[in-house]
Amino acid sequence: MLSAVPDAATERAFLGTALHAPARGQLEVLRGALIVVGSNGRISAVHRGDSPDTGRLAERFAASERLVALGPDQCLLPGLVDLHVHAPQWPQLGKALDLPLEEWLQVHTFPLEARFADVHYAQSVYESLVEGLLANGTTTALYFASIHLPASRILADICLRRSQRALIGRVAMDDPQQCPPYYRDASAQSAEEETRAFIAYVQSMSGNEAETIRPVVTPRFIPSCSDDLLRRLGRLAQETGCHVQTHCSESDWEHQFVLNRCGSTDTAALDGFGLLYRRTILAHGNFISDTDITLIAKRGAGIAHCPLSNVYFSDAVFPLRRVLKQGVHVGLGSDIAGGASPSILDNARQAVIASRTLESGVDPAQRRDLRRNPEARIDTATAFWLATAGGGVALDLPIGVFREGFQFDALLIDARVPGSNLHFDRHDAPEEMLQKIIYHCARVNIREVWVANRRAHTVEASPIRH
Repeated sequence: MLSAVPDAATERAFLGTALHAPARGQLEVLRGALIVVGSNGRISAVHRGDSPDTGRLAERFAASERLVALGPDQCLLPGLVDLHVHAPQWPQLGKALDLPLEEWLQVHTFPLEARFADVHYAQSVYESLVEGLLANGTTTALYFASIHLPASRILADICLRRSQRALIGRVAMDDPQQCPPYYRDASAQSAEEETRAFIAYVQSMSGNEAETIRPVVTPRFIPSCSDDLLRRLGRLAQETGCHVQTHCSESDWEHQFVLNRCGSTDTAALDGFGLLYRRTILAHGNFISDTDITLIAKRGAGIAHCPLSNVYFSDAVFPLRRVLKQGVHVGLGSDIAGGASPSILDNARQAVIASRTLESGVDPAQRRDLRRNPEARIDTATAFWLATAGGGVALDLPIGVFREGFQFDALLIDARVPGSNLHFDRHDAPEEMLQKIIYHCARVNIREVWVANRRAHTVEASPIRH
């Protein structure tokens, strides 16, 4: 059973083992720590297990029934950050992944997204989506909605009510050459006006004073948008300071389409339209060049690495280590429904596997020394960082780390639940605990989810003591 109504945010403390990655590739284990969280949703103090204040403060919080005490087979993780979700594609999850991207969009995706003109359908799908992502540990999601303003508002309302941190964009797409007549904006002007209306709606939502929900300027991608629309949205982003999200060099088809139309890469074209800056998230980026990488880093933009969907639609492996080495902000994205799983932990696993594949090569007809791509591999600590703190850095938000002043977004992981593949051993080193979590933690192990100190998801009959 799930708790449909989030707990009110009040000062409380969490006592037990917490794992986080404050820097890329760096795992820190806080054993027996007491994390104190204020009613504003931010962490006010982190007391380590050997601190003389830990026991005294834990007793004080326990006496007022404001202590969450973890058991020996439980631990806290920072909330998971999903940098690329197509909200209206939730009913399509796991379907038609055998098609190339351009066919997948025209035959399946655009007809599905057009249904969100029906607000009752949108309400039903989005309730299921937000519940499902919270249950999988996604505390922050960057959402593409559809072109429909009423349905986009519904998604914002649901995320606010369910206490999921969400950045949401009403999708803009007006090019009649690439968008079907039944699913496109009437004009660049109307797309801009509806984007402005959605921004105003989110910024005026009652109960959103802490900006848990934020609006995002969202051109679908260059092939579906006219130059006029892209210029308008670039000016709007600069005017409002809103986040920007779009696709970039996802597939051979998209990458070549933009080269032919614009005479430049996605990255350079987006920059020319004013859409590339610190709060921009580019989805995929599989075919970006070294020049693109330098430009993305210079602008301070981020990339949503979507390793599962890249398997189906990119025909290439994203050069993650090379991009990180050049200072680009990177987090993980599920790319629902291009990716077949709603779990960011699944994508963390696939990020490790994809990096190993890129390193070792896949063509057995080639000699090992010829097929290899040295220094492409990432480890589980880096994948964990991408799923948490890396996503927070890319979004320019104080999330993903158990540190004073950061938002308390967290998952309570329980290894001792029926049907669990996750088992801790008393001889496990901290790095080995994390490896087990990355490879074996599943939805069943996520017993509670907290966003800004509000309990957004729980499973009853949990052995957690409050």
